[in-house]
Amino acid sequence: MAPRKISFINYKGGVGKTSCIVNVAACLAEMGKRVLLVDLDTQSNASIWLMRLERWNKLNLNGQGSVFSIFDPGQETIKDIIVKDVVIDRSGKQILPNLDLLPTSFNLIDVEHEYQPKDGRPPYVKFQEQLAEVENDYDFIFFDCPPNVLRASQCGLFSSNEVYVPSNPDALSLIGFTLLTGKLLQFNERSASFRRSGMGKPAQIQGILFNGIKANMDIEVPKMRMQFRLNQFRNQKKVSANAKIFGASIRDAVVVRRAVTLGLPVVSVGQSPGTDGVLSDYKALARQIMRHGSTSSAL
Repeated sequence: MAPRKISFINYKGGVGKTSCIVNVAACLAEMGKRVLLVDLDTQSNASIWLMRLERWNKLNLNGQGSVFSIFDPGQETIKDIIVKDVVIDRSGKQILPNLDLLPTSFNLIDVEHEYQPKDGRPPYVKFQEQLAEVENDYDFIFFDCPPNVLRASQCGLFSSNEVYVPSNPDALSLIGFTLLTGKLLQFNERSASFRRSGMGKPAQIQGILFNGIKANMDIEVPKMRMQFRLNQFRNQKKVSANAKIFGASIRDAVVVRRAVTLGLPVVSVGQSPGTDGVLSDYKALARQIMRHGSTSSAL
């Protein structure tokens, strides 16, 4: 069975996209799914988190072993640079099988302006072709995209079939979702001539994920406004006919920030104040995404 290829993106930054994608991916890995997390955000937050600074610094300093390496002629390919079973403890022992990472470093910014493909093809074509060589090793491939639809994000979006929009319950997230919808449609039109048979349909927005919900926060009004906009876009066929706001909302929790410090996803942190609550949120969201994919494929 072909893997599900999913981009997490919102035109608004600061919505907790990386914390959401890292922890959903980790929950799926714990459930026994084979997962590849692709870091396409030049801030490298997912890579620094899961590799910890000591490992990630080596990539950032020598300029090799990260996503931008595939764009250097004669250099590495995606299958060369995947970090297998990326989550390890301080002694180097692997503690979360099935979660692999395609890391990035700060040099990915050069793909936006410095990199000029000699064959004239957009970078996302080369990226997709290399990803196709390894994608059948996985059940899920997640792309952590920056808050734009520039070259780095295009690599994920062109390779994806599904898009999920992490959001906060605020007006700026609604604006970000609106901008993203238009930009994604434009990109799908521009890239259509490069799509090959077997790639599946172009990426469509499948859902909105509410994240970073603080205690006693009433999200019903922002949720209603987001639902109204989503309904508009569904009627206009700008998003998937099956697109929805997911019922599992991720609460704001100190343990998520502690997990970043430890270089672990929440599922690997162990007992800590607040762990059970937010971990149950991530697991519920992971299960809902799994079910949503089954429903979408049946439509």
